[in-house]
Amino acid sequence: MIYTISFNPAWDYVLRVDELKMGMTNRTSEESVTFGGKGINVSAVLNELGVESVALGFTAGFLGEALKKEIESKGIKCDFVHLEKGMTRINIKLKSEDETEINASGPEIDDDALNRLLSKLDRLVSGDILVLAGSVPFGVSVDIYEKILEGLKYKEVLIVVDASDELLLSSLKYRPFLIKPNIYELRDIFKHKIETDLEITEAAKSLKELGAKNVLVSMAEDGALLIDEHGKLHRINAAKGEVVNSVGAGDSMVAGFLAGYLKTKDYDCALKLATAAGGATAFSKTLADRKLIDDVLKTL
Repeated sequence: MIYTISFNPAWDYVLRVDELKMGMTNRTSEESVTFGGKGINVSAVLNELGVESVALGFTAGFLGEALKKEIESKGIKCDFVHLEKGMTRINIKLKSEDETEINASGPEIDDDALNRLLSKLDRLVSGDILVLAGSVPFGVSVDIYEKILEGLKYKEVLIVVDASDELLLSSLKYRPFLIKPNIYELRDIFKHKIETDLEITEAAKSLKELGAKNVLVSMAEDGALLIDEHGKLHRINAAKGEVVNSVGAGDSMVAGFLAGYLKTKDYDCALKLATAAGGATAFSKTLADRKLIDDVLKTL
């Protein structure tokens, strides 16, 4: 079974304004409300690809209850810890000439709630997959990834980490099955300009030497690069299409990679499906559906 964790799920309120004018009243030309959270996005795309998962994390208030019902209505399994105080957040995604996001802080997660989440992870067994994705919300210790991985290190659970900076680096000693930094996160980690394929490959190999088994680097319009567990380099160009949305594309790549790997155990196939899923979401107003992923896959 695959488990995903979203520490701070959200409702994403997406507003499109043809010409945003600051300091004035603006009218939307289009709007939508969808559930969000990096782990939840992974679970949603896995569900489209026919792979079962369980979404874990924290919800609060009536917005949290509504989010849980909406996720379940899509056929996605979830097992959230419902907080006694606060409210599941609403994030504003404003699309105009540029994309602007206003992300709320979300509810406070206390020690009791964290312990309830950790107890749910006790059910994981050898061969299960755990996806840790995204940042840690305010009030949660920055070493929470380490605490989770320390508790699982003897269970032979496959770990996937899609995070930046110290969250990613601190996980490497636990030899995660997959990490997925994007090119900007790679530059932040190594504190210098990384541009060419050779430079990206060397940086990915360095992360592998630090413990990661597979390193997948997403590079937006420049495609993706994978150093697999055997040290083999895989390179793929980006899918062709009109980019209308960047939210969830990286999460879709993680889902596509896992679905492709589980079905074929072939890293070329996994990378192709990852690229198709990420591209399909980038070409969609929300997370991609199965049909578009399949259509994009045929072009790679």
